[in-house]
Amino acid sequence: MRSRRLVISVAVIAATVGFIPGLAQADPITSKVPGVTAPDVNRIKDAAHFPTFKSPAERSVRRALPGSKGVAAGNGGAVAQQATGNPDLAIVLNAASTTAHALDLQTQVLSADASLIVTIAWGDGTTDKAAATGPTVLSNSHTYAELGEYTIKVTVTDAVNQAEVVNEFTVMTAGSDFTPYAPTRLLDTRDGTGAVQGKVAPYGSTRVKVGGNGGIPAGVTAVTLNVTVTNTTSGGHITAFAEDTERPASSNVNFEAGQTVPNLVIVPVGKNGYVELANRGAQSVDLIADVTGYFTRTASSGYTPMTPARFVDTREGLGTAQAKVKGRGVIATSISGLNGVPHGIKAVALNVTVTNPEQAGHLAVFPGGGPIPTASNLNFTVGQTIANSVIVPVAPDGSINIFNGAWSPTDVVVDVVGYYSTDSKAAFMPMGPFRMVDSREKNDWISGPLKARSYLPLPFYDGWGVEGCVLNATVTNTKGVGFLSVAPDSNAWVDYLNGTAKTPERPVSSALNWTAGKTVPNLVQASSGKHNVIDFWNQGWSDIDLVVDLFGFYQST
Repeated sequence: MRSRRLVISVAVIAATVGFIPGLAQADPITSKVPGVTAPDVNRIKDAAHFPTFKSPAERSVRRALPGSKGVAAGNGGAVAQQATGNPDLAIVLNAASTTAHALDLQTQVLSADASLIVTIAWGDGTTDKAAATGPTVLSNSHTYAELGEYTIKVTVTDAVNQAEVVNEFTVMTAGSDFTPYAPTRLLDTRDGTGAVQGKVAPYGSTRVKVGGNGGIPAGVTAVTLNVTVTNTTSGGHITAFAEDTERPASSNVNFEAGQTVPNLVIVPVGKNGYVELANRGAQSVDLIADVTGYFTRTASSGYTPMTPARFVDTREGLGTAQAKVKGRGVIATSISGLNGVPHGIKAVALNVTVTNPEQAGHLAVFPGGGPIPTASNLNFTVGQTIANSVIVPVAPDGSINIFNGAWSPTDVVVDVVGYYSTDSKAAFMPMGPFRMVDSREKNDWISGPLKARSYLPLPFYDGWGVEGCVLNATVTNTKGVGFLSVAPDSNAWVDYLNGTAKTPERPVSSALNWTAGKTVPNLVQASSGKHNVIDFWNQGWSDIDLVVDLFGFYQST
């Protein structure tokens, strides 16, 4: 039976859970309550492209055991016969990553009918040992504490025939850790930085060299870029994706004629180290890309997501003086050691909002005490309220700076959504993108607008070690002003199934802001919280259409 999606209206949730007709959803989870379903985790796992590894039987190396080399008087012939016994003894190895840190290993032993000992050295100092009778197939799972490359060595010992074979291969964990990078411009089509000087043609694209560029190593799996579109003469959008892969249907930056619009993207990097930026507009545009960090399959900084916590609000004097940031002025704020953020972090994930600006301009966020970068994190016009995601390295003292590039004052709000540190365990798994929600279309997830002042709860990856998700949220078909909040739910999914869910506390942070008639996307790094349920709140007074694309997730197992 086709199930229907659950949308919660704050006005009625205390009394009942409302089911909105026409909101279609994918295969249902196990439940006696009709109409409530969860995302298909298997489809998401498939989209994550977990790597596989193999080593054929031909790579097996045979040797005689030490005891077979000593020929004792009277039994030399028997020992020699034993040393050449079980001549087909060999090993076939196949492995597949199953999570960011773990993999499954299948060991196929080719052997005569003999008693065997199979020893697996995982390459991290740990071993597993099992008795077997050949031929046989063994299945094992292993979780590595640290990301990286490991050599798995499997030894099969046949004591009766005094023979031993070894097969080994190199595997690599699927997850990626983050390395912060001082904001650096990799692409500017206006002056030819990183590409041929000149606008990107309508429905054309340009490439950004990431791997092997400057201090960024080759082999990076994903990158954080602040992508800016400027000198626009028509509406359109920009899509970022790995080179030599199919261009996805999602948008990362939406623009109108005359606008300059930045947006943060976390995007997979192609095998040759490039990211493709496609102009999906009818007129040519200039593109700028600034890097703030990258991901590799070697241990560096993991991620810890948080429920959005407000660190700065110049309107109230939170985290700084109670006054607008002066034109061309800089404010500093501490991140480490406050509101649950530990000391010693390497970078911080933020949602930065400008409101009440008295003049058009831009904001730049950078490590405390560092030079003001040329890169902008968000651009604004007079009177506009606009938010953007930011990932920025912190200074050794745990501080960041915010520069107001306008010549007149503006208010600034900063919410912390997570941080990167060597003690953080969650590794990034880039993927897709994978469209989870599109309220404009009848599909396997949801259809129908998100009602005013209501929220949409979505369950994510229960029991799979996922601590947070990298999403691109887009709001369109707007009829008024408002903002979108994204936060973990205080209810477990079973509470919605049983009709016992209580109204979560309405969040105050904004993931993106909109005005009437605008389409606005923004990157969202969302914590899945204690219950692996994430809420999307329409904080406006008019209905909106919501699109949610999953670009990856942070996994601690």
